[in-house]
Amino acid sequence: MTSVTTPDGPVVTRRWGRFGFIFAAAWTVFLFQPFLDGWADRGHVRGWIGMIATLAFAVTYLAMFRWSHTRRAHNEFRPPLNQAVPLVVALFGLAAVMVVAVGSSGLSAAVYLAVSAVMLFPAWLGGITALTVAALVEVISAVMDWGSGTGLSLGVCAAAFAMFGVTKLINRNIELVREREESERLAVQEERTRMARDLHDILGHSLTVITVKAELVGRLLDIDVDRARTEVADLERLSRDALADVRQAVQGIRGLSLPMEIARAREALRAAGIEAELPGSTESVPTGLRELFAWTVREGVTNVVRHSGATHCAVTVGECDVTVVDNGSGCGECAHGNGLVGLRERAAAAGARVVITHPQPGGFSLHVLKEEVP
Repeated sequence: MTSVTTPDGPVVTRRWGRFGFIFAAAWTVFLFQPFLDGWADRGHVRGWIGMIATLAFAVTYLAMFRWSHTRRAHNEFRPPLNQAVPLVVALFGLAAVMVVAVGSSGLSAAVYLAVSAVMLFPAWLGGITALTVAALVEVISAVMDWGSGTGLSLGVCAAAFAMFGVTKLINRNIELVREREESERLAVQEERTRMARDLHDILGHSLTVITVKAELVGRLLDIDVDRARTEVADLERLSRDALADVRQAVQGIRGLSLPMEIARAREALRAAGIEAELPGSTESVPTGLRELFAWTVREGVTNVVRHSGATHCAVTVGECDVTVVDNGSGCGECAHGNGLVGLRERAAAAGARVVITHPQPGGFSLHVLKEEVP
């Protein structure tokens, strides 16, 4: 059973649905004999009852098959018992009327009863019902002296066993479809989480710098208009850079430039009035660690500006590690924030680890290091 997705949800291919129903309808050919026996006895009420009961049985069976097939097409294993039992009871009732009205040929309905029970009921209940039907065929044939019913009862068991195999296969396919849908849902959720994390990192840094600069402009308006104009121009540039970063994140372009992040850190620390000690070169950093170190500098400096209350911040970059350390209040509220959670995930993906310490007598140290493989 193959599956496709439509606006109404995942369903089996329509072509298979049509041929499945035609295949089921073709098997009702074995109900012709009880109908013909009723037709032969149409001079009596019993004959008409037999024909009507046979037609009603065939229609009910096909409706049951269509209903069950539609539910499975929407990835439901089987209908609930409170809906399945009335259908099977109705089929049993019509089969009983057929047997009474047309005689031994009415027992041909037994195969359909067993198949219906296996389709609609749980495996254990369907098996018990099928065995009960086979036993009833034997008992009725013996009581009514209609000859041996062994052949028909064996056919009932064989049909039930075959339908059990088909049902297991269909249910297995449904499980595979559900697992695929769950995998797709988790992939979408993971991408949303990644996007939220990147936007938090990008906007958190940029908006922090913009806020600090806006406060600086407010103080400079009354004492140094020319400097205020310069800061306003920087605000415009920073906002444009933030917009470009957001567009890159939305497009899935996650790469960062380590030199650019150090330059931005210098600007952010200067605007916040924090003395900066930054590396003059990043050439020694391997290519595989540049993006991780860029995120580390961005996250560390953002936390320093936003939370620490520090007066000095130092960033050191080596071949296998990067450190951002300040002399502030310790940044206790950011130690478990979303930014550091995302940084830990990136570090783990790169085979590195994040180490957070609190230098004495105060301050906050963010250290990311790539452990050498022995």
